[in-house]
Amino acid sequence: MTTSLSFDSFAFVLRLSNRAFAQVLPAMNRNQFFHYALRLCLIGGGIASANLQPSLGSDQIPGAPQKAPILIRNAIVHTVSKETLPKACLLIKEGKIAEIAADIAQAEGYEVIDAEGMHLYPGLIDSYSNLGLVEIDSIRASIDTTETGTINPNVRAAVAVNPDSEAIPVARANGILTALVAPTGGLVAGRASVMNLDGWTWEDMTIQADSAMIVAWPNWSTRARRGRGGPGAGEGDTAASDRLAPLHAMIRETKAYAAAKQADPNLETDLRLEAMLPVVDGKMPIMVSANSIKQIQTAVAFSKLHALKLIVFGGADAVHCADLLREAKVPVVVASVYRLPTRRDAGYDSAYALPAQLKAAGIPFCIASEGRFGASGLRNLPYNAATAIGFGLNADEALRAITLSPAEILGIADRVGSLDIGKDANIVLCDGDILDVPTHVQRAWIAGKAVDLTSKHTDLYDKYKTKYEQRKP
Repeated sequence: MTTSLSFDSFAFVLRLSNRAFAQVLPAMNRNQFFHYALRLCLIGGGIASANLQPSLGSDQIPGAPQKAPILIRNAIVHTVSKETLPKACLLIKEGKIAEIAADIAQAEGYEVIDAEGMHLYPGLIDSYSNLGLVEIDSIRASIDTTETGTINPNVRAAVAVNPDSEAIPVARANGILTALVAPTGGLVAGRASVMNLDGWTWEDMTIQADSAMIVAWPNWSTRARRGRGGPGAGEGDTAASDRLAPLHAMIRETKAYAAAKQADPNLETDLRLEAMLPVVDGKMPIMVSANSIKQIQTAVAFSKLHALKLIVFGGADAVHCADLLREAKVPVVVASVYRLPTRRDAGYDSAYALPAQLKAAGIPFCIASEGRFGASGLRNLPYNAATAIGFGLNADEALRAITLSPAEILGIADRVGSLDIGKDANIVLCDGDILDVPTHVQRAWIAGKAVDLTSKHTDLYDKYKTKYEQRKP
């Protein structure tokens, strides 16, 4: 963060250097001027960064590895992958779900939790976020989502995640235990990573370091813009096609690099092309940010041309491309249910009804919380799904859209997303339906580790509750 502040300041000094040198410091040679300017920027950046530190780090201690088996009894168990069990037991051993049954015998050394009348769920999964990369949206120094340049396939989001982000405990307290963290910026932003929301370091948190290559698809205009110097008919299409040219070139270079590497194992390593190898091999999908019909159509055509796996993120007009997406077996990550219509002729409820429409069309989908407030809005993930219920989506499908469906789309369903024997014990225990606003998460485990459910929000609640209690007569 010090670096960001310092170089922003230094860039400003560089822009004004000629004027400052000529008018303000005529007695100082140019090298001396830059030397003192850089020292001043670094000192100023360090002070500003130090002032930010109290608000940029959570002091919570990550959960300790599971030591004794945990037996949860008498809970309403929402397996998601199968039926809901109205009264059942679940056993956690060595961080995994060991058994689910109507009754499980208690053995010596078990930690036993009586969950009579409570609901047991798999941890919720947010399928697109900038959690851990952004702390405060209005403070540039706390934003680490973007690298310089437009083609950055070698960027990996996981290594930049801040495990001490204050936004992580807030999301975790509402049942979100896993999230896809994605970089942004340029045409190819880099590789998104699936992270558990607890751990001392990013290595502790990582489930899948390279989950998808993030691509911001060019936006073709649906109609030509004319007047006031705007491009004429067809120019918007040409401009967007030109923006895709570097991506076509990158795919071709990667294939040539793979062939050359096979012919000569001692070939010098190119980190950017190495990062693209899993993409061209079909082992890692590209996640394309696309909302309009033409964006979706061209993204599918591009993936077919180069034989790539594709995930559409956003998908506002996906129902208008239903046949194409279904035929190509392309899943859609719905970019938040809480958003405005993207077209003037769309209904007010187009975003709310999209998940139900995708389900009816037979298109695989999941729901993300990505929206205006970024990481700080991650906690609202269950309510995005709940809103979709009000506009036609089945309640079971809504729950699946934030648990098992994202796990399947991201390729981690063998570990998380449902309550099945052998999967990681990412589990949430609630006092009600997790999609209902009044519900509170009572306990949570990530890989069998009990996690802290306090957060900045609960700290402030306790603080101001005390304030009013002190004022009581």
